[in-house]
Amino acid sequence: MQDEVKMVKACYNEDASQEWARLERHPVEFAITRKFIDRYVKHGDRVLDIGGGPGRYSFYLAEKGCDVTLFDLSDENVKFASERAVEQGLNIKTVCGDACEVDKLVNGQFDHVLLMGPLYHLPNEADRVKTVNAALGLLKPGGVLFSAFISSYASVWDSMASYPNIVLDEISQEFFNHMLNDTDFSGVGFTQNHFIRPTGVAEFMAKFPLEKLHIAGCESILALRTQELMKEPPEVFQKWLEFAFEVCEREEFLGMSHHLLHVGRNVAC
Repeated sequence: MQDEVKMVKACYNEDASQEWARLERHPVEFAITRKFIDRYVKHGDRVLDIGGGPGRYSFYLAEKGCDVTLFDLSDENVKFASERAVEQGLNIKTVCGDACEVDKLVNGQFDHVLLMGPLYHLPNEADRVKTVNAALGLLKPGGVLFSAFISSYASVWDSMASYPNIVLDEISQEFFNHMLNDTDFSGVGFTQNHFIRPTGVAEFMAKFPLEKLHIAGCESILALRTQELMKEPPEVFQKWLEFAFEVCEREEFLGMSHHLLHVGRNVAC
C-alpha cells in the first residue's frame, strides 16, 4: 500500500499545473460534473473536496460562495491550490494527506463531500471501502456524496483515439479482454489504478448507506469526438454539450464515457 501511495503522490507532485489544465482539455467532463454539483450545492454550504488536486472544483465552489476545504495527497497540488487561492482572493482551506485517513485529519461535518479521484487510485477494494466510509463519516445526514470512477473501457477508447496500432500488440490485449468480459481491472495505468466496469459503480456504492440519486457518464456520448467538436463554433459545441447532458444518465450510454459519476445522499442516522 505504501508503494502505491508513493507512486500516486510522485505522479501528481511532478507538475500540479498540468493537472489544473487537464479539465481545460476535457471540458465536457468538467461541465457535466458541474451540472450535477449545481443541483445540490448551494451558496454557503460547507464542502469537503477529497482528492481535490490543484483545486478546479474547489475554486468553482468557493466562487459560488461555499465554505470549501480541499484535501489532497500531493504536497504540490495543495501548495498550488493554496497559492492560487490567495492570488484570487478566495478562502479555501487546504489539508495534505491520504484519503483513507481523511476522517482522522479533517474535523467537523460537511453539507457535501466530493470524492472525485481517490477511488480510481486505490487498487485494493478494502481501501476503497475504507475511503468511502471515511468520507461518509464527515458528511452530514442528508448530505450528498459525489464519487468519481474511471471506466474499465477507457483504455480501449484512448487506444482507438490516440494510438490505434495498439490493437495489434499482444501484450495490450488485456485491456480489450476486460471490455469483452465486462470485468474490472486493477494495476498500473497512469499510476496504480482501479478501472471499474460501468455496471460495477452501482454495485460498489450499494455497500454504503446512500440513496442513489444519479449515475452519469461524465463525457456522455461525446467522449470520442470532444476534440473535434471543440474546433466548431461555440454555439455548435454548446448545443452538443446540452444534448450530451440530457442523455448522460442513460444506462446504455454509460460505457461510452471515460469517467463515471455516482451521486448519493447520506441516509445514515
